[in-house]
Amino acid sequence: MTGPSPGARPGARTGNDAVDRVEGALGSLLRRARAASADVAARAHPTLDPGAYLLLAQVARSPEVRVSDLAAHVGVGSATISRQVTRLEADGMLMRRPHRADPRSRVIELTAQGREQLTRSQDARRTLLRAALASWPGDQQEELAAVLHRLNVTLHDDAGARGTARPTLHPDAPLAP
Repeated sequence: MTGPSPGARPGARTGNDAVDRVEGALGSLLRRARAASADVAARAHPTLDPGAYLLLAQVARSPEVRVSDLAAHVGVGSATISRQVTRLEADGMLMRRPHRADPRSRVIELTAQGREQLTRSQDARRTLLRAALASWPGDQQEELAAVLHRLNVTLHDDAGARGTARPTLHPDAPLAP
């Protein structure tokens, strides 16, 4: 692997650097993932936007999650998440209740309908991924899973080291589009 040529400005794209290729590949992957996520969400539940799936998945992974924790994880303000939670609550997918240890605080939980919708959406996304990875040997699928996990954890930890908005919840959770 070759690095930037002498005299190249820092951060300049070289076309040979692995970081350039990773950046390009991630950009393409994220665009395709957003499009696929929107398609899967529309087929699983026509009124459920892709961002709602991500919130449902995070609530399922983090029992008794507060709106503020969810907002910190997703990287948006509490008011934005609160509006999305209110919409999902109105659709019967989430409910708020007092926290068991601190009744003054409210936490979010999936309803049975929300759990069912999340399962349908996850099944549809996994079917899409299985089809995309069908020609890959099992060891390469495992390697991809391990590398993506490592990248997610590294990005999570690096955000904390830089003092930027660090997700407070599980680093493997889906990231907001």
